[in-house]
This record gives sequence, structure tokens and C-alpha cells, in this order.
Amino acid sequence: MDQLPEFCSRDNSVVMKEIFGLQTSFILHGEDADKLRLQTLSEEAAVRKFYAVEIWSRSHVACLLFVSLNQKLLGKLTHYNFYSLLALRYLMAQPLTSQRDVETVGSKGVIKRNEYVRIITRALYSLDYNMTADLLQEESRIPLDSPELMLLKKQVLDGNWEESVKTLCTISLLDKATLSLASFLILEQKFLKFLRMDNNVLDALNVLRKEIVPLGINLNRVHELAAWIISPSGYRNTDQGTKSAKSEILEKLLKFLPPSLAIPPTRLESIVEEALDLQRGACLFHNVFDSDLSLYPDHQCGRGRLPSSIKQILQVHTDEVWFLQFSHNGKYLASSSKDHSAIIWQVMNGGKVSWKHTLIGHQKPVLTISWSPDDNQLLTCGEDEVIRRWDANSGQCLHVYEKTAVGFISCAWSPDGRVILAGMTNKSFSLWNVNGAELDCWEENTLRISEMTIIDAGDMIVSICRGNTIVFLDWEEKRCQKLIQEEEVITSFSLSKDKKFLLVNLTNQEIHLWNLEGYPQILARYKGHTRSRFIIRSCFGGCEEAFIASGSEDSQVYVWHRGSGKLIQALDGHSGAVNCVSWNPVNIYMLASASDDGAIRIWGPDPRMDQLGLGFESCRWR
Repeated sequence: MDQLPEFCSRDNSVVMKEIFGLQTSFILHGEDADKLRLQTLSEEAAVRKFYAVEIWSRSHVACLLFVSLNQKLLGKLTHYNFYSLLALRYLMAQPLTSQRDVETVGSKGVIKRNEYVRIITRALYSLDYNMTADLLQEESRIPLDSPELMLLKKQVLDGNWEESVKTLCTISLLDKATLSLASFLILEQKFLKFLRMDNNVLDALNVLRKEIVPLGINLNRVHELAAWIISPSGYRNTDQGTKSAKSEILEKLLKFLPPSLAIPPTRLESIVEEALDLQRGACLFHNVFDSDLSLYPDHQCGRGRLPSSIKQILQVHTDEVWFLQFSHNGKYLASSSKDHSAIIWQVMNGGKVSWKHTLIGHQKPVLTISWSPDDNQLLTCGEDEVIRRWDANSGQCLHVYEKTAVGFISCAWSPDGRVILAGMTNKSFSLWNVNGAELDCWEENTLRISEMTIIDAGDMIVSICRGNTIVFLDWEEKRCQKLIQEEEVITSFSLSKDKKFLLVNLTNQEIHLWNLEGYPQILARYKGHTRSRFIIRSCFGGCEEAFIASGSEDSQVYVWHRGSGKLIQALDGHSGAVNCVSWNPVNIYMLASASDDGAIRIWGPDPRMDQLGLGFESCRWR
């Protein structure tokens, strides 16, 4: 046996040395060695079967040759055993281990070829390209699994639990904790196997006492197993012994093993997704759907993907436009004006915005509007006046909410659409049902409440209080749960779609981004816009709300990158102060702005993006 390592590849030749009975050594060179390789290829099916059963290590192949030579089957080249030649073929093509381990691919020399090929092989199996994966292992001579792991897999699928534990203990890469967890899983199956069999309760008990309990882990599960010894009938009806159940056990077991030993099935996908995430994060102008990403080029959006070009100018209002908001489904836009009216606009496929209804009935300027959660209704609030509820499809007024000697200045819907929140001129706010009955009133505020919303299934009210403070009020318990306190006066705020972030506009010409999870904290500050006299509103927008947009008194629309706080662009077009902006929540390329010039401008990406099918015109409502 000490002579077996001499069977190895050397400069395209094969050295065969007599072990049992052969007196001469001979060398096979050049064409003869190639012919020997070609002869083995004639048994292609057997080759695949050979590699499917096990990817042999050098010691396995040497042992195979040992048996063949012992049987005198390689005494002459004209009489040979097929598997002996297969083993020789492996040795002829196999590079030295030390050379293979250090070989790298890629221009930077950081990707080990061995790891690279194994991950590709794992991906091919995950995609059900099994034959291709087999051939890759054969040609590369880089096995996906070690002989120990392949043996472990076979033993688990065969239900050979006792041998599985022994094989597991031979794997040197496992630390003590991992070995215990993996052993517990296998021994549990051994225990249950005995439990399913008649008259084997004592064997099951011995496994529990002598093998499972000494591991000292998962005591709750140990107690469950012990209970089954007393009453095993419930377990015997399960399908733990089936082939599919064993496959599930194997899948769980492989998760305990280190990735270098058992490569996760989705490892390649994880690497590619992480690379895409890094490229997206580094892209300052990233504003495309994930479905538009490609693996072919390195990802980099240009500025043209952002709303930067005027697509439409809507001039139906006859006075200053103070507020506007897209519906949740992105199919409608509502605007309110100093001209005492509100307008519902329809967003068509392709991005064109057209007039749908003008809502007439208020006797004073309309301060704000609010879409119902299902987008079928709309609230409009007159300045120091009433709140009206409208049918968005017909434009008909469904109800008027009013209170004696008190006017309204803000309104909002509850998340379930059953309750309406109203801020009033007497510095209080109240809850109403949709039919007009006042449900409750809170009069402990010291500010005319011009901004409010309801979150957390209607239990939490977010409102400006005392000028520089935003309070989160638990309506049921009538107490404040958290505060956001600024140094300057707050003029407006806007919640992110996931309700985890708050955008706060201040009188000092700054916009602050707050994280609401846990203890509130400022994440970013946005500067550049102008505000001195009016209420200027901002919003989240773009792909995954990665941008912040705001109006400004200098007649421009400002857009910042949310993460970095960098000002990306200032859009010219209006001739008066821009009071409000709204980013379409579905069409990420569409932004609307409302101005004192009486116009609404619809902004879209560079027209060249539309020509490529990657911009404004490409959006279709789902």
C-alpha cells in the first residue's frame, strides 16, 4: 500500500508499477496515453454513473487500482477492467492538489477556482440542470461534495441513522455546538425509528437516555420525545419514515454544516443579489424597478431617470393651488385651491393626466384634501369652514361635516376608512364616523392643528403640537406615547409609505428626516429650498422612496437623494411659489407640483428614456 501514491499524472504520461506479480515497470506516452483516455470515454454512461455515485478522492482511486492489479487485470493493455481505466483517467487528468487549491480566476486574483466551480455546480443542481452539473464536476475534477458528505447524504436518505452519526463525527470542520445540533437531529430520527417499530420501546429509551440526553441541548424537545415513549400511538400515524420526510431531514441537517462543506443551494443567487444591491446603493439617481435591472452591464442610472422634464401643465384652477395629492393606486390626482374648489384628475395609461371632476361647494379656499384608503372617496377641508366627503368616481358630495361655532382646518382618514379625524380652529381635534356622528373630541392642544394623520390601525394620532413638537397620541388611552421635538417651528410633515419615517418641514428652511422606530432620531437634513412666509410641503418618492422632493418659494422644485442628503436637482418652470409636491406612488417617474401661479405641473424623465421604453410612457397600471 505504501507504493500506491506513485500512481499519478506526470507530463501526459502514465507510470504503472508492478505491485503483485508484475516484474517490470513501463511508461505510456503521448498517443498511447491519449488512446487509453479515449477508450474510457466509450463508456460515457458508466462514467456519469461513476461520478454520480461518488466523486473519488486520490486515495479512493488508488485503492481501486490496488484491487485491479491484485486481480492481474492490468498485466497487459489488451486485458483491462473498465473501472481501473476510469480510475487511471482520473489520475491522468487530476492536477496536484496544492496547485488546484491556489489557482484563481478573475483579474484581481481573489476568486479561488475551486470555490468558484463548486458554487456554479451547486447553482446548476438548484436549477435542475443535473446532467450539466455532473459533467462540470467530471471535466473540472472539482467535486461539489467531499466523500464524507456524500456518504452522510446517502446514509440519511437510506435512514441509516446510526452510521450517519458516526460519519458526522468524522467531519473535522464542525465545531462542538454544530456537531451537537446536527447529532441531535439525526439521533431524534433514530429514536423515532425504534418507536415506530413494535417491541422496540426499550431501544428507543436507550437512545434517548444514552445518546440524546448527554448532548445537553433542546430540553423541551427531549421532554416531548420522552412523552412519546409513554404514548407512542400518536406518532406512529405520522409519515416520518417516508422518502420525502428523509429529504426534509437532510435539508435541515445541511443547514447546520458550514458553507465550505455544504454550499447553500442559493449561494450564487445571494452573491449576485448582493452585487446588485451594492450597485444600486452606489447609484445616486437609481430610479428603476427591480424588474428592469440586468446582469449584463454594471448598473448605473443617469439623471434622466428622474422626473426632470415638464410633461404637462394643468391650468384649470383660477387661483393659487395650495395642495395636491396622488391617490394610493396612482390612478388619480386631487388638487385644492384658493379659488374655493378641488379638482380630481385622472392619470391615464402612458402618463397623460386629464380633468375628471371639479368639486364645488366650499365657500372659502380649500386648504387640504385626503384620499380614502380604497381611493373611492375624497375629503376636502375648507379654510375655517367645513369638511366635505366626495365620491371620487361621480364627483358627488356624500356628506358635509360641521360643528357649531367651530371651523375645520385639517382632515384625515383612519386606516380602515371608517373614521375621520378633523383638526379645528379652537385648537382641538375630533373623531367622526363617516355618517357624520362625532365620536370623541380632544381639547388639550395649544395650537391650531394644520397637519395630522392616523396610523397603527387607527390607534395612534400624529399631530403638530406647541409649534415645534409632533406628538404621537394613543387615542384609546388618551396619552402621549412619544414626542418629536425640533428647535424650530414645524410647518408640515409627511409620513413614508411604511409609516417608519417622518419628513418634517421647518421655518428655518430645513427638512428633517426622522426614524420613528424605537426612540425617534434624525437621520438626515435637506437644505437648499426657500421658505419665509408660506407653508411649503415635501414628500417621499421614487423607487423605494429613495428621494425627497419639496416645493419652494423661489418657484422651483427641489429633489434630494434620501440616503446621502445630496441635492440632485432644482426644477425650473413655475412662476410663483411652489406650495406642494406629490410623487406618484405607482409611476415612479411622475411628480406633480402645485404653485401660486395657478398651475399644476407634471414632471417626468428625460424624453430619451421614453424612447427606450424605460421611463414615463412605459408605466402601466396594475
